[in-house]
Amino acid sequence: MLNNRPILKSRRKELRNNSTPAEKLFWSVLQQSNLGGYKFRRQHSVGFYILDFYCPSESLAVELDGDSHFTDEAIVYDRERTTYLNALGIKVIMFMNSDVYDNLDGVCESILGDIQKESDREITT
Repeated sequence: MLNNRPILKSRRKELRNNSTPAEKLFWSVLQQSNLGGYKFRRQHSVGFYILDFYCPSESLAVELDGDSHFTDEAIVYDRERTTYLNALGIKVIMFMNSDVYDNLDGVCESILGDIQKESDREITT
């Protein structure tokens, strides 16, 4: 099983119950398919990685990062996670928490634009 491994269930639940304020705000837009009709899941695991938000129909992961992601260790971890997910055909988009606070509409437009760009690319291929 690659998605939502049972071994990670308690960790996913813990992350959902202890969401950052930025994640809570962003989820308020994503839940109930409010972003362009696309269904997103929060704290969805793929392999041993837990994604902040995942849109299965578009194979798209959205990660919200705070200052803790600027350490050397976190940068390496994020790079490894992205490489792993990309190898599975999952695209990863990252935003800073401050982007969500300062420009939530812009973050949403960026995600929708990226989905549309991918859809256009599939049509022409």
